[in-house]
Amino acid sequence: MRGRFWSFYGMLLLLLLGSSRPAVAQRRRPEPARPLPAAPGPLRGPRLAHLPDSLRLPAGSRLRETTLTTATAAPDSLGRRFDEERVRAGLLRYTRRGTIVGRGLGALFRLGQAREIDPTLDPVLLNRQFDQHNFKIVRRIRITPYDAFGFSLSDTTRRPRTLLERGGNALHLRTAPSRIRQVLLVREGRPLLPQALAESERLLRQTGQIISARVAVDERSATRDSVDVLVSTIDVFSLEANYELRGDFSQAVVSLNDQNFLGLGHQVNNRYQYGRDTPQSWGYEGTYQVPFREFFSARGYYFNEWEEHSGGVSIQRDFYSPSARWAGALSVARLNRRSTILRDPARPDNQPLGDALRTLTTQSLWVGRALRLRSYDLGYENPGRLVVAGSVSRELYPKDVASSPFPDDRDRLVLLGTVGYSVRRYYQDRYLFGFGRTEDVPTGTLLSLTTGLETSVGQQARRYVDLRVAAAGYSERQGYLYGSLDVGTFQRVRPEGQGWEQGLLQAQGLYFTRRYRYGGYQVRHLLGARATLGFNRRPGEVLFSGVTSYPGGLRGFQPTERLLPTSRLLASYEGTVFTPLSLAGFRMAVVAFADLAVITERPGGGSPFGPGSAAYSGFGLGLRFRNELTVLRTFQFLLGYYPRGQSSANGLRLFESARTSYQFTDFGLGQPGVAAYQ
Repeated sequence: MRGRFWSFYGMLLLLLLGSSRPAVAQRRRPEPARPLPAAPGPLRGPRLAHLPDSLRLPAGSRLRETTLTTATAAPDSLGRRFDEERVRAGLLRYTRRGTIVGRGLGALFRLGQAREIDPTLDPVLLNRQFDQHNFKIVRRIRITPYDAFGFSLSDTTRRPRTLLERGGNALHLRTAPSRIRQVLLVREGRPLLPQALAESERLLRQTGQIISARVAVDERSATRDSVDVLVSTIDVFSLEANYELRGDFSQAVVSLNDQNFLGLGHQVNNRYQYGRDTPQSWGYEGTYQVPFREFFSARGYYFNEWEEHSGGVSIQRDFYSPSARWAGALSVARLNRRSTILRDPARPDNQPLGDALRTLTTQSLWVGRALRLRSYDLGYENPGRLVVAGSVSRELYPKDVASSPFPDDRDRLVLLGTVGYSVRRYYQDRYLFGFGRTEDVPTGTLLSLTTGLETSVGQQARRYVDLRVAAAGYSERQGYLYGSLDVGTFQRVRPEGQGWEQGLLQAQGLYFTRRYRYGGYQVRHLLGARATLGFNRRPGEVLFSGVTSYPGGLRGFQPTERLLPTSRLLASYEGTVFTPLSLAGFRMAVVAFADLAVITERPGGGSPFGPGSAAYSGFGLGLRFRNELTVLRTFQFLLGYYPRGQSSANGLRLFESARTSYQFTDFGLGQPGVAAYQ
């Protein structure tokens, strides 16, 4: 953390020195006299002193009228507001001088204004320009990958110029064309299917290794029955190294990650922590993920920290696109984790008894099939899908369960099946999570029913039923609106125990306003709400995520005592102003937030507004920094005020956070499972 502050303020000091006035001993080079314009159009020049004398021009001359109009319309330079272009142009002129500071600024920063194309378009409409090539045979696929820095798909003349751009590209391994071919939905020798080009662009942007992609038909070589496909991509700088000091500077966290190892799309993450107190002074977490053809991927992970150690492997294939027909996964994991011991209802203080380690092995397998529905429009495919999926999962515990403080630690087998209806569409927009990059906004409809049977050693069999409904819509003028409702519960099979138990109700709402533009500034507002209500939960079951770590919770809140809610309602507001300011590739935004959490700690759950409920709130301001061309996480420096429950006496806290208060939810179905109470 300390190193990040010194780096940020050092670059800011360099920028301020570069924008200062030149020394008195330096003389300005005389500018050559500018000739009068040959055409009688409007005069354009940086200085009004070069305008000709309108009184000496012939009466009725068009040049005289144009000169008078231009001089009259000139704004008062003393009354003008802050002009970003004027400051940028001034710094650009300064870098062209022969001073040392000017040359340094020119080598480090790109001060020219980049061309941007507003991509707020529906991809379904975006690809209509290639409809005349549908079902033609793809002869060749020409792939052109670009490095991370200094390139633009909208401005093909742009090239790396600064020292940072050239140095970053020298350390970067460009994505291999074989990796890009894995993601494309078009194949050589096969017909070009409708919307395959636009969907391939979206999938390339979601890989994590590519920030921008363009997939199009080469019109120059297209014939009546065959086409060539051109693919252009810009990489993300995939290397990331962090060193973060904690506590009294004797503790630190070191991480080294590569999201595009050897340019093959392999993701390697390593995180090591040292200097912690007993019982374990160190901790390590590592993952390795490998992509394969046909959207298969394999993943292995290992975690060892604070006497907890876990590890596992999995291979999976998701419903990556509406065109995907099959999905599934196979996973095996060994867990040794610390959990809170069940509460004792007889204790008047109703506090947890403590923590203990629990060991289990999990095994799961699931397969899903998406069925295309008939389309009554001969020109277009029905976007709806009927999805059928089934899963088998097992939990295996040690044999000495009698001595375990957790009564539920018994071997368990869960058989579940899901039937659902899904419609998925994607829109493109900017300035949602990122700072100007193209982002895919998922919309659509989802309706699913999950049911099955759970058997456990020494326990009655139970049925499980879960119903989920979700929908979202997007409009460039109205913004984005999402809502979902999920209700799940168990029921005893035997007649003497048919009561409903371990019920869970989850509801979520999210609204983004449209993007407001004020010159080079982009403004958005966010309203979000999440409700997690438990019903007839077992004694000791609590929402371990509390009110802070869960998305949409109170960011930066540090309560004086541990909160263990059984039901929770979270609401948040966030206003973001994306500024045009950029420093060493890091864009800046101003953030304002207001969060609210209403909880109850009654055993079993219930309404969060009943007796014994408590409310907590937080308000704050801060700055957000992100470099879209790297995999570095978003940096947020926030100042929050908490009227109640904060550990500090004045309720204030200055903190750095990378957590976002919201995230998009896709409308594809995955593995059937029991809704998580967390």
